[in-house]
Amino acid sequence: VQLQASGGGSVQAGGSLRLSCTISGRPLSSYAMGWFRQAPGKEREFVAAISWSGTLTSSADSVKGRFSISRDNAKNTVYLQMNSLKPEDAAVYYCATNNNPYSRSLIPSDYDSWGQGTLVTVSS
Repeated sequence: VQLQASGGGSVQAGGSLRLSCTISGRPLSSYAMGWFRQAPGKEREFVAAISWSGTLTSSADSVKGRFSISRDNAKNTVYLQMNSLKPEDAAVYYCATNNNPYSRSLIPSDYDSWGQGTLVTVSS
């Protein structure tokens, strides 16, 4: 399976972006999906996850109320809507597949395939 993340860019604090992650090779409905981010000099951290059907989601405390994860299995695409962006949200954002379709794991090693990342910069 291959993942292609897109939608990153440069925004001012308070702005919004929507990231997309499209997979190919297998149906998106085979997987739970997660978004992670990694800022320079920091470890990769969990942002949000969604079960295969979209019924179950989870998100990091740092983004609750500002970010939301969703998916469109017909389009093989998962989304991360990011609102009220802060400078500390700046990072490379990665999407990843989880072979457990009900998982909302926070742990990067629980995920199997990763996209190449898309860069988000937030200016104050």
